[in-house]
Amino acid sequence: MKSFVSSKNLSIVAVLLSAVVIWMAAARFNSQGPPDKRTSTAMPVAVEVSDIVHGPMEQRRTFSGALAPHAEFVISPKVSGRVERLFANLGDVVEKGQVIAELDNDEYVQAVAQAHADLLVAKANLMEAENALEIAARELNRFETLRTRGVASDSQLDAARADQLSKQARREVARAQVTRSEAMLEAVKIRLGYTKITAEWTDGNGSRVVAERFVDEGDMVAANDPILSIVALDPMIGIIFVSEKDYVGLHSDQAAYLTTDAFADKRFDGKIQRIAPVFGSDTRQARIELTIDNPGHLLKPGMFIRATVVLDQVADAVMVPEAALTSRDDQPGVFVVSADGRTVSFQPVRTGIREDNRVQLIGDEISGLVVVLGHQLLNDGAAITIPDGLEMKDPQSGGREMESP
Repeated sequence: MKSFVSSKNLSIVAVLLSAVVIWMAAARFNSQGPPDKRTSTAMPVAVEVSDIVHGPMEQRRTFSGALAPHAEFVISPKVSGRVERLFANLGDVVEKGQVIAELDNDEYVQAVAQAHADLLVAKANLMEAENALEIAARELNRFETLRTRGVASDSQLDAARADQLSKQARREVARAQVTRSEAMLEAVKIRLGYTKITAEWTDGNGSRVVAERFVDEGDMVAANDPILSIVALDPMIGIIFVSEKDYVGLHSDQAAYLTTDAFADKRFDGKIQRIAPVFGSDTRQARIELTIDNPGHLLKPGMFIRATVVLDQVADAVMVPEAALTSRDDQPGVFVVSADGRTVSFQPVRTGIREDNRVQLIGDEISGLVVVLGHQLLNDGAAITIPDGLEMKDPQSGGREMESP
């Protein structure tokens, strides 16, 4: 009999426990279920809020890239020879027209002397030809006089004329030889000048820096062998690659700035200089080149950069934290806190540009506070409570406090 009573009591207890569990589940569903199913008697939802503020906004995009020199060229000799002296080394600053290296010039000095001697011989031959022509001209005049007197024959006169023409031809040949010898002398002088290698560039004056050295004193070099690499460091070129989405917002002369790991606390200003008209077939990105001011030559070619470009600006924008954005029935919006701080209303919005963790609201003017945490539990007209310390203050608004209801 005791066994029967005990089993019956256990059954009653089990039924009572099941009823309690069902009641607790129903209560939890009513208080924390979906917003559209919540009853009007639900408890106020604790939320975190933030100010709706006005102010300037910029839509910025940051791209990774690298630096390249504004100009770079390799200095090479135009003639072969042995490097006798180098006047510039790695990291040295060089000026336009500065001699940076000299080659052994003994052979070229000898070639100049030989060409000068050949010119003297050609001039002597010219002088001889001119004297011979002068004698032939006098001889022709004499035979012409004799022929008028009937003393000289026609054959003698013709021979004198032929001799005079021959002497004229010899004189022209001698003149041409002099011209050729003068040209040869100038050519070997130029080649001699090539043994002094200078730093020359066409785009302005100023100074540049030796980026790399390829030879040492005493090395043999052939024509066009590299000796030094010289770069221009101000301004610098920043190279980035952008996708189609960002490409449409870029244009020439658009303002930009960059930062580097080497100078994390320093900002370098610049602008977009060139935009590639094509996208790479492999990357589907376009090359963008920025001109970056480089005072003090702090930036160096090859440095990794983060280039930031301002795509859009709004002078007076209505801003809320991005965390305030939510949606109801696929309609984006925000929950605006009522004046007494006890309820919220759902305000549909259109968004504009974004800056950091803030977003611009476009459309009807709204003000006050918006919910930034807890809106997933809210519906239009829902009751709220703002616990102490859960009100965010936008630094641009100056912040204001609201007493919790």
